[in-house]
Amino acid sequence: MPKLTDTQILILSRAASRPGNLAMPLPEGLHGAAAQKAVAAMITRGWLEEVDADLRRREPLWRETGDGFGTTLIATEAGLEAIGIEPVAVSAVASARKAKPQTDANPAPTTGETEAPKPVAIRVGTKQAEIIALIQRPEGASIAEIVEATSWQPHTARGMISGALKKKLGLPVTAEKVEGRGTVYSLR
Repeated sequence: MPKLTDTQILILSRAASRPGNLAMPLPEGLHGAAAQKAVAAMITRGWLEEVDADLRRREPLWRETGDGFGTTLIATEAGLEAIGIEPVAVSAVASARKAKPQTDANPAPTTGETEAPKPVAIRVGTKQAEIIALIQRPEGASIAEIVEATSWQPHTARGMISGALKKKLGLPVTAEKVEGRGTVYSLR
């Protein structure tokens, strides 16, 4: 395991518990040159990555790009591995985030409520992680395969996919009917 500073561990740990592995906002008291130095070192090591900020979700900006947009920071698979978290769904979450088009530079005003990110942690060895691994396969997974792997009822498996994976984690899960297998779910 690489040697990390306390600040790096804190940034990566917080990112692991946020939707989409969002590393922003940085810990309180870390700003200016110290923040630049810490983040630059983490980007160089491949632990953090700059991505376009989703302004509609009011994500905190790391830096402005000058064209009305900005970037934010997300933890990479290597970053989560560095703190001992096996990234079962990290690549799926990161690729889903990169695939989302940013269409509106000026977000619509809300009714005064700001959407605070909900903490999301995908623990290794859980049934949720098992389902994500199944649907990440190139052939995807049918409900029957998910039921067999988890010992759940079919309605529970479908609820996990629509609720936890699609809504809570924001994963781009697709479903298609395949002859002989039924409905097959996959991450695209």
